[in-house]
Amino acid sequence: MQQLNRLAAPTESKTTDQHYIQAMELLVEVVQALSLARDLETITAIVRQAARDLTQADGASFVLKDGDFCFYVDESAISPLWKGRRFPQSICIGGWCMRNQQPIVIPDVEEDERIPIEAYRPTFIKSLLMVPIRTRAPIGAIGTYWANFHEATPAEIRLLQALADTTSVALENVQVYTELENRVRDRTAELETANRELEAFAYTLSHDLRTPLTALNGYNYLLKMQYTEQLGQEGKSYLEQMDQSVQRIHAQIDGMLSLHRIKHAELEYEQVDFSSLAQEILADLQDRHRDRLVEVAIAEGLMAAGDPVLLQVVLENLLSNAWKYSAKTAAPEIEVGYLAESQTFYVKDNGVGFNLQDAEKLFQPFQRLHNALEFEGNGVGLASVARIIERHGGRIWAESAPQQGATFFFTLAEPTP
Repeated sequence: MQQLNRLAAPTESKTTDQHYIQAMELLVEVVQALSLARDLETITAIVRQAARDLTQADGASFVLKDGDFCFYVDESAISPLWKGRRFPQSICIGGWCMRNQQPIVIPDVEEDERIPIEAYRPTFIKSLLMVPIRTRAPIGAIGTYWANFHEATPAEIRLLQALADTTSVALENVQVYTELENRVRDRTAELETANRELEAFAYTLSHDLRTPLTALNGYNYLLKMQYTEQLGQEGKSYLEQMDQSVQRIHAQIDGMLSLHRIKHAELEYEQVDFSSLAQEILADLQDRHRDRLVEVAIAEGLMAAGDPVLLQVVLENLLSNAWKYSAKTAAPEIEVGYLAESQTFYVKDNGVGFNLQDAEKLFQPFQRLHNALEFEGNGVGLASVARIIERHGGRIWAESAPQQGATFFFTLAEPTP
């Protein structure tokens, strides 16, 4: 396993910002090491020590969800904790973290009712911080512990959550490799094809990691060269840009993994009520953007046969785009309908639109037709939609013109008996 540089404890002469920069440098090393990990043992060995180093904790544990239990896979601590043991999620702080999909900070374990104190009293633990591995549908948690009373800082929470998010990508990558290795026992021909796909996926993942990490390294260099004594306002700006780079890494990785899962997911056909689903999605968008007034028209009785989970992804992406790109329109309108003669669904808006000459880029991963500063996004949504429609035997296309809105049309094939 690659040896990582350890993070020294902060001294009186070292500023908080300087220590945070060092922690970011260590996080970059950890991300690179995890991108090369191919088994759970390697991942846990990297993460257990990195968690302690990033938060200057006295102990850390790596927890995975195992049915209704929390399995403490590994740990690094000044004295033994719970390695190899399983606890019901209902009584485990790791279970609370996963169920609530958010970090938890406990300055005093004796005073928090969520703590199963009988399990903690034999240990050194006085305070803890635990974050979920993947905030959506968590698959585990990373916990750090202190022998003295300590309330985790916002910076420590961000660092540990960034480590957990990167860990989720590494675990998914390992899962892909494991599934492919198991297939070789029965289907050699399929393995050759799958390996080629996996190598292409791993190459893309590695490439998209390096680009923002290079930016991080550049900012680190500037900070060290120009702000060695004390970070000024400009130095803090560099730190903000480093944070943005890390966020872009996670967005790109999540997007690629999403595309990979869509391509290989098994379809389960059901009748999907598009009208009700569109109403729910738009109601949620309106609830999250109460300062906007959007005129909505949804045709009644729109039904489609397909995988309900994936078709929801289709509508969520198309309607979210319509909502986003009509944000600067004086009187925004969104319409969901169906053309019976051609058996075609459509989502229409009167937003900024786009030039049809660029339409071929719409459904390609990480291709954007609008400036990221004007409209946020990572260029994965429409690529996911196109793959889902393709898997359903249909097709998708768009009609638009600048400042004249856009209409996305798609068809779905009837399921084969």
